[in-house]
Amino acid sequence: MNQPLPVAAVAFDLDGTLVDSAPDISHALNSALAQEGLRRFDLATVRAWIGDGPDVLIARALDEQGVAGDEGTPQDAALRVRLRRAFDVATLSAPLVDGKVYPGIPELLAGLHGAYPMVVVTNKPTPLARAVLDAADILPWVAQVRGADSAALRKPAPAMLLAAAQQLGVAPQRLLMVGDGPADLLCAEAAGCPAALVAWGYGGHAIPAHLHPRHIATPQQLLRELLDALPHGTQHGRDRIFNT
Repeated sequence: MNQPLPVAAVAFDLDGTLVDSAPDISHALNSALAQEGLRRFDLATVRAWIGDGPDVLIARALDEQGVAGDEGTPQDAALRVRLRRAFDVATLSAPLVDGKVYPGIPELLAGLHGAYPMVVVTNKPTPLARAVLDAADILPWVAQVRGADSAALRKPAPAMLLAAAQQLGVAPQRLLMVGDGPADLLCAEAAGCPAALVAWGYGGHAIPAHLHPRHIATPQQLLRELLDALPHGTQHGRDRIFNT
């Protein structure tokens, strides 16, 4: 049996954890590639590439078709800039059209509201992340949105989690990172945060063997475990949710 979660705040990954955004990411990538006359990719291929942000996604798409390789010429750099600009435009114009919020996520966030401060820590750049969260109608539930606006911030680097913990006024050891892939768990390890791996999402099959996250089968399970971990006398929210 899992031990109670000794946490004071929760950080969620975005893509593959809160929302199934793969169809919209695929659309944005393929739209950008098409503008440059490059080959597009099917949804299953793009889904397997998600997790490291749009710049890495674009690099994988280019490498897959032998374009803009490691030599890093000015022409390569200019192409990547144009692709990223087109990717952002496509995302902001349709943040969550074909994708969806995972079942149970709205109830999870509503149930935790007022009991735990919640943040989003994602490798998607902040403006794109906020647009997706807003389109998903879950932006009001989170206190912070931290996106990888530079390569140095990108998970598995711990900077975003550490900054979130500092702003919330909690020790990293009490900030739970909830995600679906190795970047999330390695980020938590580097920051000294506990981690939970969700069973849905994109990257759970590729978790390094030395990591031992808490495994979460459903949003309902996570909600129950977090509310059960509240100090005695503060569980009225749990009773309200589960006894109605």
